[in-house]
Amino acid sequence: MSFLVTVPTAELAADVVARGPLPDGVEVRVWDMATPPPASRIDIVVPSYLGRQHLTALDDLDVGLVQGQMIGYEAVIDRIPAGVLFANAASVHEPATAELALALTLAAQRELPRFVRAQDAGVWDRAFTSSLADRRVLLVGIGGVGKAVARRLAGFEVSVTAVAQTARTEMIDGLGEIAVHALADLPAVLPEAEIVILSLPGGPATHRLFDAAMLARMADGALLVNVGRGTLVDTDALVAENGRIRAALDVMDPEPLPEGHPLWTTPGVLFTPHVGGASTAMAPRIAALVRTQIDRMLAGEPPVNLIRR
Repeated sequence: MSFLVTVPTAELAADVVARGPLPDGVEVRVWDMATPPPASRIDIVVPSYLGRQHLTALDDLDVGLVQGQMIGYEAVIDRIPAGVLFANAASVHEPATAELALALTLAAQRELPRFVRAQDAGVWDRAFTSSLADRRVLLVGIGGVGKAVARRLAGFEVSVTAVAQTARTEMIDGLGEIAVHALADLPAVLPEAEIVILSLPGGPATHRLFDAAMLARMADGALLVNVGRGTLVDTDALVAENGRIRAALDVMDPEPLPEGHPLWTTPGVLFTPHVGGASTAMAPRIAALVRTQIDRMLAGEPPVNLIRR
């Protein structure tokens, strides 16, 4: 029995192997998809974290599964050859992304950029800032990332509600039961929120969900945090708000943000360059996911996280 797995870096190969002895016949090899493939049949191909440009390397191969390293897949799914299974990296990035969502929220509420600039300038700049405690937080999206954010909010003494495709209740560790409104109810519930955290996926259904009309429904001084997809927010409309609402963004449209773009200097905006999943939590978690896929496929079970069967 021969079972070939390719990964894009020697570091990831070592992490996969380090999780314990590989089953008999399983081989892990490094292939960056920019060079000729190591075989005509590869059971699992793991592309690079941001390696969408090399997916054409799969066109003439016999591939059992393409295992992505990102949660989002809308930019790559149509570039995977027809008939090839594709799985995303659910379970890998949710904790780190949720951490950054909380970090951005706290940094914006407590005005940390102001104090960093004051420190750089050698100025003792005391100020009275906004709390996270006692705020009304609306989670727009209650999937893996949204639930991870909700769990991390449990210790901050906030009021949490959510919006998703369907109305229901969700049990969240530390928070108990929270109300989840239907997405169609977003315009009605949005004005009450003081902090809005977006974690929805991209795609046509959510493209510019927060357009000029939706942003106008947010309360003066409210904070919009986006760790989902940049296309959820109409960037021009956010710029036009000119600080009436604040924003803390890890994703934006376009990316990377061009030099001279007005978002760089829009009042009340703090952003990071799409680094939600880029932490030390990633490597061991993607290695664990690859090992899970190996074990399941050898056992004749379907891979986890399948987006296309």
